[in-house]
Amino acid sequence: MKLPLIIENSPLARLARLKLGTRSVAMVLGNKIHLSGATREEFLNDPYWVAHEMEHIRQFEEHGRLGFLRRYLLGWMRYGYYNIPFEIAAREAALLNAPLYTRGQPLPNPADMHQGPKAKL
Repeated sequence: MKLPLIIENSPLARLARLKLGTRSVAMVLGNKIHLSGATREEFLNDPYWVAHEMEHIRQFEEHGRLGFLRRYLLGWMRYGYYNIPFEIAAREAALLNAPLYTRGQPLPNPADMHQGPKAKL
């Protein structure tokens, strides 16, 4: 897996952030991580968030661009954003793989990880 390109102030991520109603968003398209409401440094300093987005890159590689986008959008329509199978897997990967992305620092408390959109009750 080659290193992703990180794009700050992405108009695409801004649209996602507004749609999701959250303070900050990272979204993956292929091998690019688009950020809105967060800097590259903020993103890279949260190993849980990095692990989450790296799982989406892995999913993109496994399913291909159209396969990933089709499954992702169908999952959103069927289950709502929070329960998209790809999002569930990425949240699990965040907890499992965060130690890989600590950049030599201690692993932060999981309570301090990026707070994305929550499940709607």
